[in-house]
Amino acid sequence: MSYLIRPDQYQALLDLQQTEMGIKQIKDFFQQNLSSELRLRRVTAPLFVLKGMGINDDLNGVERAVNFPIKDMGDECAEIVHSLAKWKRLTLADYRINEGYGIYTDMNAIRADEELGNLHSLYVDQWDWEMVMSPDNRNLDFLKEVVKRIYAALVRTEYLVYELFPSIVPILPKEITFIHSEELLQRYPNHTVKERENKIAKEYGAVFLIGIGGILSNGEPHDGRAPDYDDWTTRSENGYKGLNGDLIVWNPVLQQGMELSSMGIRVNKEVLQEQLKISGQESRKELYFHKRLLNGELPQSIGGGIGQSRLCMFYLRKGHIGEIQAGIWPCKMRQEAEELGMPLI
Repeated sequence: MSYLIRPDQYQALLDLQQTEMGIKQIKDFFQQNLSSELRLRRVTAPLFVLKGMGINDDLNGVERAVNFPIKDMGDECAEIVHSLAKWKRLTLADYRINEGYGIYTDMNAIRADEELGNLHSLYVDQWDWEMVMSPDNRNLDFLKEVVKRIYAALVRTEYLVYELFPSIVPILPKEITFIHSEELLQRYPNHTVKERENKIAKEYGAVFLIGIGGILSNGEPHDGRAPDYDDWTTRSENGYKGLNGDLIVWNPVLQQGMELSSMGIRVNKEVLQEQLKISGQESRKELYFHKRLLNGELPQSIGGGIGQSRLCMFYLRKGHIGEIQAGIWPCKMRQEAEELGMPLI
């Protein structure tokens, strides 16, 4: 169900032409910095993959992929990608990328089951990245190191925006705060997941929430994760589990936490088998991607996605993602947004 957050006394700081210029500058600058920080080379990504190979990302496991028959291949079914979490790992192997290096790409997806709103549209554009790592670095310290390097690129980009548009004053803290989803639950036991995220984001400005997908002490996961890319079962520290997480910042326009990136250390053979068993999806072992991983053909990696439109929305202090990207919106939402001074493209 679509829902519009109505920012209080919203006023766009940039006109349409300035916004378009800002989008280009942000995207060009950030991807160059991300590439340098993590030693990533750009590759070309698919818009669709064949169904039934286990390559497409299942997200929370309930979202339906947009699909279509391929006439010239006997109506074999293709799916628009949800993300490229598993495709990237296959590419690392096929391109023979060395340890300590990786790839990034422009990922474009259609997610027809999204609940449309200020932060969600039918169209997803993000930088998907993946880096080959040593199996010896399958630990929380290494995850935190990579997060800090990505966050450094985010802070530098915010300063670029300030140089271009002095009315947009930087608000990101110098350092990002790390907290496990179980710690967050213990701090706010009587709040919903979203309420917990909002409180911690407002307190610190930028947080990396560790451990997404595993069951917490209240019997529920903080959020869903497919069992075959991120590792959400390995013990990290203080008895907690999970070598993955979400990067969340405080959005001053919407007055709430805003996820900019999801990432994590990827499953190895043992963790894949365990998480498939926990999820009741052991039959996936017979799929193309899973067979290659179980056969030891894929490198250990760490990777994630960083939302392009969301990043631009945050930096340019926009109230709706439809001010950044063209899309389809309910007529009522489009009308209400226009009345609030945030016309949707």
